Amino acid sequence: MFYRLKDNVALRKWRYVDRAVYLKGQDHAVGISKEEFEIALKCDGEHDIAPDAHIAHLLSIKYIEPCEKGQKPSEWSKFKEYDNYYFPRMNLMITGKCNLNCLHCFNAKDNAPLNTELSYEDIINILDQAREIGIQAFTITGGEPLVHPRFLDIVRAIYERDMFIFELNTNGLLITQKMLDVFKELHCYPLIKISFDGVDYHNWIRQHPQAEDLTIKAIKKCIANGFRVKAQVQVNRKNVDVMMDTAKLLNELGVDEMRIIRTTEAPRWEKNSPQSSLTIEEYYERMLEFAKQYISSDMEMLIDIWQFVRLNPFAHRVELMPVACNKKDFNIRIPMCKGNRGMIAVSSSGEVVPCLQMSGYFIEKGISLGNLFKTPLKELVKDSPYLNLAMAPLFKQIIENDKCANCKYYKACTGGCPALGLLYSKDVNFYHEDITKCIFFENGWYEKTTEALKKWRLQNPLDID
Repeated sequence: MFYRLKDNVALRKWRYVDRAVYLKGQDHAVGISKEEFEIALKCDGEHDIAPDAHIAHLLSIKYIEPCEKGQKPSEWSKFKEYDNYYFPRMNLMITGKCNLNCLHCFNAKDNAPLNTELSYEDIINILDQAREIGIQAFTITGGEPLVHPRFLDIVRAIYERDMFIFELNTNGLLITQKMLDVFKELHCYPLIKISFDGVDYHNWIRQHPQAEDLTIKAIKKCIANGFRVKAQVQVNRKNVDVMMDTAKLLNELGVDEMRIIRTTEAPRWEKNSPQSSLTIEEYYERMLEFAKQYISSDMEMLIDIWQFVRLNPFAHRVELMPVACNKKDFNIRIPMCKGNRGMIAVSSSGEVVPCLQMSGYFIEKGISLGNLFKTPLKELVKDSPYLNLAMAPLFKQIIENDKCANCKYYKACTGGCPALGLLYSKDVNFYHEDITKCIFFENGWYEKTTEALKKWRLQNPLDID
């Protein structure tokens, strides 16, 4: 019998990742046994293979299909080996420009020094570099990515290279039916993450008199066309009282998920709306009030309260974001940030950073870990200052940070978010603890949160010595 890999299946290998399978539409590769990987390599339409239990299993999970002799797999499906570390995703800021002047954002349109933009030719260069190291999926972001004059050409170029977009970050105001039609023609169905900063407050934060109405129309348009929408909501002292009303509106619109993000004390925000950021304690207190109300409602939308809790109404389940690990799975070789380890972030000037949340800080401090127009990406993911930081393991933080090394909660929080740790450090310290997690554990918020939300099942209880 002759078999071939199905067109949505590809065999891959990276440094220290010997056997992996990419499935179209999934951003991470998945593992496969040595025996089945070796058999899958022979499913090329040329080898005559006797059916056995392994073939039966590969057929049942739809990795292979029977074929005529000579019917080869697609070019994308063929086995490819890369001599660099495994990075499946890229967060690509195609432009720093924006059509709005949001009060909190360093990429506002009046902030000219940061309004850099990658040319179409530069982006093609980056896409080809990404493909060369085995990247599969993209988050497209800005600024406002839709202001790029060749936005749809960029989307087409990604799909022409057998890669795909799994997330699109946008304020939504420039979404058109034409754009969504092109997406559907390309079988491009990303999670569309649209900013919406609260009922009756969105216009103010976005500094646009019709922002709220236009954003709601964009959300409706996306959902009507079959796209999943995640609403990203800034929360601060000004708008915290309308979070429940905002959740009700978004749930009625059919939004998949509401992500509530604490507006941080960035210089621009402090200048435009002084003393408006919730303190960490205020944030936990007000968001716990919101979460308690939400789990008593009949709403079905997922809730992600940034760096605090995730609420899943379908499973009646609560996940505590500060509890990142349990005692059984803790290992000092775990990366400090799994997000950094799985996704390369590239700014609108070609700078490579562990995550785009660090990009503004890096610009301010004059830090460069590498630029794709000076050093090829393939070299940066073999050996570079960027790679050292993106892959930094927990033992590096333990060595560099006495507080973390001696903290009884470290095996649970694993130091927290490195970007927040850097933000709250007095100097440029990549191994500083994330103080928001210190406050969560040391000030009793674990106990307060589990008690207040005990109506639902706790997915990840604290498990420490």
